[in-house]
Amino acid sequence: MDSTYILLQHYWWFLVSLLGALLVFLLFVQGGQSLLFTIGKTELQQKMLLNSTGRKWEFTFTTLVTFGGAFFASFPLFYSTSFGGAYWVWMLILICFVLQAVSYEYLSKKGNLLGKKTYQIFLILNGILGPVLLGTAVGTFFNGAEFIVNKEQITQIAMPVISVWATPWHGLEAAFVVWNLCLGLAVFFLSRVLALLYFINNISDDEIQKKSRKQLIIETALFLVFFLTFLIHLLVQDGFAVNPDTKQVFMQPYKYLTNFIEMPAILVVLLLGVIAVLFGIIKTIFSNDWNKGIWFAGTGTVLTVLALLLCAGYNNTAYYPSVADLQSSLTIQNSSSSFFTLKVMSYVSLLIPFVLAYIYYAWRALDLRKINSQEMTENDHTY
Repeated sequence: MDSTYILLQHYWWFLVSLLGALLVFLLFVQGGQSLLFTIGKTELQQKMLLNSTGRKWEFTFTTLVTFGGAFFASFPLFYSTSFGGAYWVWMLILICFVLQAVSYEYLSKKGNLLGKKTYQIFLILNGILGPVLLGTAVGTFFNGAEFIVNKEQITQIAMPVISVWATPWHGLEAAFVVWNLCLGLAVFFLSRVLALLYFINNISDDEIQKKSRKQLIIETALFLVFFLTFLIHLLVQDGFAVNPDTKQVFMQPYKYLTNFIEMPAILVVLLLGVIAVLFGIIKTIFSNDWNKGIWFAGTGTVLTVLALLLCAGYNNTAYYPSVADLQSSLTIQNSSSSFFTLKVMSYVSLLIPFVLAYIYYAWRALDLRKINSQEMTENDHTY
């Protein structure tokens, strides 16, 4: 049973990591919103941009909720520690996505209370803060967070709380860690890169195409600066290792670099992901009639993020380390659900391919025709 339990824990960390990777890809919706006034100079162009990404915002929101739900079901101690302790960060993320949903609902309705411009500003705020905050939160998987776990506290009648936060900032302090912020900004600029590639693929408008290709160079340069800074630091920093015999957490030099070396399959996934992202971007920049970059860069994004998250949890690594109390760090072993729960959920997870097939069908149906100015003026069902 022990070996099966460990296998299930690794299986569910893989699924959670895959959902996180898909979420980062789908943040191109947020990236597109942040570019609303950069690429769209006229009201008609802005409408085309909003409808291009706006028809996909439900996918991003649903994936975010599924990501949180999967974490809750498979690793409940992380859910209670992070979502319950670092609640200011998660509340801000939730507010950002609520603003997005409300904005798309009321943006084009006549006589809306706040006016069209206000909802556009809400979408831009979501486009900026959403990726930065999510990237910063994920950065704590590698750089640690300020929490203390005491499972014996559950027996205290006065305060039966397992995890407590060590600072009054409740997660906001992560934004002041430069390496967390580097990842947050890398995710932000990546979302803008993916959005530009999607505009090029999805919108039939010469001016938007031209502006998107020009802006792509700037956004790519900024993305590479922050991503490479984060990645190089990750490979040379001390990591949060777990002794497999005693379960004690300790600092190990070059831990994440060691993980990639000792798990060559994950290293290959990382390299393939980076190559796919760069290929999609570079070919789009140098080929004016090629518009398939979003699918190469999107696939590369999923592979790269998946490899990074697997590196954070596999090979005796604490995926949610505590810098307030090293032994409070969470691993996929000490924070997972019971064997029975993971086993039952694994049967349910067999439905995932059918869900993905439906998403593919719905996505393809929405993208059968490229967005153009004629559709924006003749179709009543637009944002």
